[in-house]
Amino acid sequence: MHFPAIDPVFFRLGPLQFRWYGLMYVIGFLASYFLIRNEARRRKLALDNEAVADLIFCLALGVVAGGRLGYVLFYDLGSYLANPLRIFAIWQGGMSFHGGLIGVAVAALWYARRFQLPYLQLADLAALAAPVGLGLGRIGNFINGELFGRTTTMPWGMIFPDGGPLPRHPSQLYEAFLEGIVLFFLVRLIARRYQAPGTAMAAFLCGYGLFRFVVELFRQPDSQLGLYFNFFSMGQLLSLPIYLAGGILLILLNRRKKDAAKEKETVKV
Repeated sequence: MHFPAIDPVFFRLGPLQFRWYGLMYVIGFLASYFLIRNEARRRKLALDNEAVADLIFCLALGVVAGGRLGYVLFYDLGSYLANPLRIFAIWQGGMSFHGGLIGVAVAALWYARRFQLPYLQLADLAALAAPVGLGLGRIGNFINGELFGRTTTMPWGMIFPDGGPLPRHPSQLYEAFLEGIVLFFLVRLIARRYQAPGTAMAAFLCGYGLFRFVVELFRQPDSQLGLYFNFFSMGQLLSLPIYLAGGILLILLNRRKKDAAKEKETVKV
């Protein structure tokens, strides 16, 4: 299969170019607004429409700032140290989910302290909405023909414009499916079944860490980094602690729930 000829620019107005990748970010933030607003109402949190909009703005800043700094630190530090001004050239590409995750965590923490709101509840709201943005972002990567996979003989392998003559895994679509669609329903299912604050966040961390680790087996390693120990990509090394943190948090929350149930039984006796 040949990569479909998709123009990464969907609209031109004189010198201005509007790209699909940027549009995916806009749609992702808009969808997050409605998802977070509805979930906040369902959980009866003190967040009106304006407060949700402010929260989305803070989280968006965290995504962009954290994602950019994360890419610089984790993926290409030497190049940016040689030319520091390139750090601000976001339009040239280079964003890291793991850095964006840190940025979102910091932004949510600041918002929670600023407005005296429970941090775990805010983190849950962000976790319930995040898969939508992740899935859309990976579709944007696919349209750009970037972050493609390793070579493959599978019938759905694609020949990407910048990937050489051999077919490659469309790993962007794998990630869009797993980190977007599957993770969205998985987090919601677990959060509805186990409603303790922090459950959605833990499920998201665990699910994303696992899915990203698996997909990295099919994704082409970053050319400037290669593989560590001839096996692990940087994405895997960064995703493993996320998976472990989410799993440990799920265990702790479940243990707390059981302890609370035992205390309740004791009081009844």
